[in-house]
Formats: sequence, structure tokens, C-alpha cells
Amino acid sequence: MNTIVYLVRHSEPFKIHKGVKNTNESLLIENEKSPLSINGEKMAESWACNKEFDSLSSVWSSNYVRAMSTAKYFAYKNDLKVNIDERLNERIHGVESWEDLPRDFEYKQFVDPDYKIGSGESRKEVVERYYSLLIECLDEFRGKKVLIVSHSTAIFFLLMSLCDIKSFNECFFNDEIFFDGSWNYLETFRLEFDSNNKLVNIRNIR
Repeated sequence: MNTIVYLVRHSEPFKIHKGVKNTNESLLIENEKSPLSINGEKMAESWACNKEFDSLSSVWSSNYVRAMSTAKYFAYKNDLKVNIDERLNERIHGVESWEDLPRDFEYKQFVDPDYKIGSGESRKEVVERYYSLLIECLDEFRGKKVLIVSHSTAIFFLLMSLCDIKSFNECFFNDEIFFDGSWNYLETFRLEFDSNNKLVNIRNIR
């Protein structure tokens, strides 16, 4: 029996109603602490009630607040705990403010797996930590259903290592496009692995 892994992007974060910010937090800490918006909570609760996510065996999340807040609904529905693992965290940019990020940063990370700046992470480093968690889940929950809540860039980097991704909006598996690169909150991919941990099918279900 094949193993099903759902990769879910977190729900909508708290942004629209955010007012004046007077803190000395680093960009990384601010990013980690960002909660869900009111609408984001409602969206996550509604999506978790989809029958697709019945009978999950395990729920995992990055340690970002918005990811944990999303994962709790899937865990609650299946009477599970949320396992938190920093290997599922978003890519670390390595800058103190968004203004410090080079304009071609995203492109350079797409074409060069080793490219990074400052104290940030390369695509290769993100994939290594994320993939190690994925393999552990496949070995422990073989033949079952696992759900992982993470972040768009981290998920995209992992997919780049598993599929044929020619550009940001041309994502292929078995010569068929499965994703157009338009990221929405709660974007969800259903990955199916055989008993040898080989990816045999992938679908974008939201």
C-alpha cells in the first residue's frame, strides 16, 4: 500500500490589520512569530474538514506560528497531536530587512542550489533538512497518510528535488504539469510514494 503525504502551505497570515510596529525584532523572529489573520483561521478550519484529510496518521508543522496555527485544525479533526520540527521551516533569507534582499535573489536561488547570502540558507540546505524529515515520515508511517504544514518556498524547493521544474510556473511530473506556480494560502499537494519511497504520483488539490 502506498504512502500519502500532503504538503500544505500555511493559511493567511495576520497582515491587513497590522498597525504601527515599534520593536527591535530581527526579520527572522518577526517572520516566525506572525500569526494567522481572522480569515486565515476560518480558512484553515474549513479546509481541514475536507474528506481528503480523514484518517490521517500524523500531522507535522514548522515552528512558525502561522504554520502551527494551521496544522492544529487537521490534528484536531483526526484526534492527533501536532509534531513540530524546525526542518520544515521557511528558507532563511540572511538579511535584516527586506530592503537588503537583492532583486535577483529568488532567481539566483532557483538556478544555483548553493547560492545564499549572509547568514541565510541555500536551496540545497533547505532541501537537505526538509527531505530528511520526509524520509523519516515515509519510513515510520508506511502505507498511511501524513500531513505536513510548511511554507511556499520550502515546499517549492523540495518539489524541485522530486519533480521536473523548468521555471517558477512550469512544474512537471511524468511530463504533465501539476502546478502553475500561483501560490495561494493553503496550497496543497498530494504526494504518493511506493514502498521504496519513490514518488509515483503528485496532484495539486487546492
